[in-house]
Amino acid sequence: MASTDTKAKTDDLAGLEAGLDALDAVEIRRTPLRETLVKKVLPPAVAVTLVLALWQTLVTTGTVDEAKLPAPSAVWDSLAQMWLQGTLFEVIWTSVSRGLLGFLLALAIGTPLGLLVARVKFVRAAIGPILSGLQSLPSVAWVPPAVLWFGLNDAMMFTVILLGAVPSIANGLVSGVDQVPPLFLRAGRTLGATGLRGIRHIVMPAALPGYVAGLKQGWAFSWRSLMAAEIIASSPDLGLGLGQLLENGRNNIDLPGVFLAIALILVVGIAIDLLVFSPLERRMLRNRGLLVKA
Repeated sequence: MASTDTKAKTDDLAGLEAGLDALDAVEIRRTPLRETLVKKVLPPAVAVTLVLALWQTLVTTGTVDEAKLPAPSAVWDSLAQMWLQGTLFEVIWTSVSRGLLGFLLALAIGTPLGLLVARVKFVRAAIGPILSGLQSLPSVAWVPPAVLWFGLNDAMMFTVILLGAVPSIANGLVSGVDQVPPLFLRAGRTLGATGLRGIRHIVMPAALPGYVAGLKQGWAFSWRSLMAAEIIASSPDLGLGLGQLLENGRNNIDLPGVFLAIALILVVGIAIDLLVFSPLERRMLRNRGLLVKA
């Protein structure tokens, strides 16, 4: 009788282990290109097409005054004109290069600052609330003092970007570190992962979800801060960026040019998210077994 019970328990344990192995062995397959196009590309393409068609219809039928809302065809003509003049990519690159460089500087400052705030109680008590306050402060508020400090140059632009993006990156990392299970830290110390080694091998990998969320928000703040700075602080010495293009359209009462600038700002923001942050987020989720399909 005892041997029968033992055998039954052994069989139950084997079945439990097999079930756990089946849960761990999540099948990861590469999504076919056709499925990707149908599920991810087609819906937003259809939505944009419908919006443009409705927009064009409202203007063509006179429902909306074209002096207040230009037709998409007029915006397209402005785009074609910039293309023929050879200034389109130059304007886009002026803003994108500033935004990316400013974001990288914010990343280099915000990451160690976030670790310091997360790991040192005195530092958190001293500047943690300040970081939260700076994150809620509109970045456009920093443009006037930055102009007075540095004048109309790239240093002013980068200052506004840093003051807008660093708090978001630091707070995102602090949030990620706060969510690291204490068991991970104790296990790391037991295995000798202390100090910088513990941060590299234990804290940062475990805090990655919050950190990536902070990076996405930091880029959004970088881009918005840059646009605010370019719109307010226009100067020929700064070159023509998307913000200056938007402001020039307003000054020249060129409504198609204004909407073109808005569209380009939106497209760049979406493109950076799709090309940089979405793949990073998918890779992180896949490494944690949270993404079934590649």
